[in-house]
Amino acid sequence: MRVITGKYKGRRFEVPRTFKARPTTDFAKENLFNVLRSYLDFEETAALDLFGGTGSITLELLSRGCPKVVVVEQDRKHYSFIHSTLRSLQDTASVALCGDALRFVAKCKEGFDLVFADPPYALSELAELPERVLSGRVLRPGGLFVLEHGKNHDFSQHPCFLEHRAYGSVNFSFFRKPEETLNENETTI
Repeated sequence: MRVITGKYKGRRFEVPRTFKARPTTDFAKENLFNVLRSYLDFEETAALDLFGGTGSITLELLSRGCPKVVVVEQDRKHYSFIHSTLRSLQDTASVALCGDALRFVAKCKEGFDLVFADPPYALSELAELPERVLSGRVLRPGGLFVLEHGKNHDFSQHPCFLEHRAYGSVNFSFFRKPEETLNENETTI
């Protein structure tokens, strides 16, 4: 696994062959970040990487200058790999958590500007992820949610859907959480 660009450009990390996680291909990852660049200023983006897997997306976010990147991974071996990789970088902007991503989304009170999720394609709750992320506190108003998924899912009818991109067998759906609106009884000063 290698970092494509930014301050860690060219750094390589050997992912154990025993891992179940499939890292996002370099081709898909490079194209994903080209699209993200049109939506975000990385240096002002607090990011959350759900279902961290190998930590590949986390590394790219850190490399591009995100001031805070939290990665959540449930598998202990994968978490240990991500944690040791981040420790080797000594990047204080990163936080690795070992836990269930869906529980984290439900209980998280901190808001992020970007939430990226690359769940196992066979995850039974995959179709529910956009609604869980967009209706909770984990994504700030105006924030961007990106879901990596297989070709069998179509989220284009979701009211917060922005666009879909496919790179080989890798699919990304982009969503924007609406800005908060004032209630009838509230006023601005």
